[in-house]
Order: sequence, then structure tokens, then C-alpha cells
Amino acid sequence: RKFCDAGLPPNLTQVLEAAAPVYRAHLWPEHDQANRRWILQVAPLVREQGVGLSERLADIYQTRWPHGKIRVDAVAYANSVGAYTTVDPLRVTISSLDPRNQGPQALEVLFHEGSHGIAETVETAIIRECRQRDKPIPRDLWHALVFYTTGEVIGTVLTSSSASRGDKRKGAQGNGYDTYAFREGLYQRGWKNYLELLQRFWQPYLDGKASFDDAIARMVSSL
Repeated sequence: RKFCDAGLPPNLTQVLEAAAPVYRAHLWPEHDQANRRWILQVAPLVREQGVGLSERLADIYQTRWPHGKIRVDAVAYANSVGAYTTVDPLRVTISSLDPRNQGPQALEVLFHEGSHGIAETVETAIIRECRQRDKPIPRDLWHALVFYTTGEVIGTVLTSSSASRGDKRKGAQGNGYDTYAFREGLYQRGWKNYLELLQRFWQPYLDGKASFDDAIARMVSSL
């Protein structure tokens, strides 16, 4: 078709269509190359670790991934945080130029965003426990948990891989990998109490020493 129909207001579509030739002529070649470089960088990590990571995360959240492939759009700009996810259908958008999305950390960002499609069980469990205990529902606890979980799982996998190559660096969580949340200071910007809860009650669940329901209940009861 001559024009893209993305469901946007007609006047906005007209503005974008008018600007598109300028973008294609002056910026698109550079952005296209950056997107392709990013894909070439991340694809080997996904092929090597992707199945195991996806199975581990689904097991942690006690659910299954959506049927079919998850579309990931590599773009030059993906809002102020460098990546975002929309659901129904699950679709991930990641900035190929954002410095936070480079190297091994790209794999963490990719699986963190994808986890938004399977973390509803956690959010639902937190809400349920809060209502049972007549407590206010904590803002973003589920999101902090997703950051923490993805970082732990990715860190364990990458550290094991690095150890096999003789790389013994020590990361922020003591597993040799500097996770996104620690590296970007998310816990220092309002999530410090959440970090303490996650380390005390969620980490034992990740280590196989507590049940999912018990971990959620203990976190909520300690709020």
C-alpha cells in the first residue's frame, strides 16, 4: 500500500509520511547499519543461550511463553530508557544505538523485555497477597522483581560460560556479572527496599530453597 496504516490519527500519519523521505535520505542508512550490527552481535548469544534462558524464566514464573515467535524491532531510538514492550501481541522494541543495550547486557535487556509477556503471574500473586493482608499494592514491586530475576538468571548463565573460559570477574551481585538494575542504579532510585525484599525472600526461591507462593507471601508480609 502507498501509506502505512498503523491506526494513528490521520493528521499524524500525514505528518510522518511527509517527514519520511527526509529521514530515509539522511538518517536511515546509518540507522539500518546500526540495527544490523546489533542483531549480528546479539543473535549468537540468543542461539547459544536462548532456549535454556527462556525455559528457566518460564519455570520461575510458573507459566509458558506465548505461542509463536516474539517479534523484536531493532530501532535507533526506543524512548528514554532504550527499550519497551507492548503486549497482546507481545512485541519488543530495543534501541540498537543505546549504550545500555550493548555487549552481554543486550541479552539481558532482550529477555527482560520479553519477560513482560510472562510475568503476569507475579503481579497477580502480589496483588492477591496484598488484598488478603489488607495492604496497599506496592508500585513496581513486580517490575523490580523482573529486573532482579532476569539479571540473576542471565548472570548465572554468562558467568558459567565465562568461568569455562577462565574469566573470573566479580560483578555487583557476586556472580561475575554487572546486572542492568545495579549498573543503572535502579535500586538506588526508589527500589532499595524492594532489593532487600528480593534478596531476602525471592532469592531463596530462585535457589530452589523456597516455593513461589511462600516467597511472594513473605515479601508482601514484610512490606
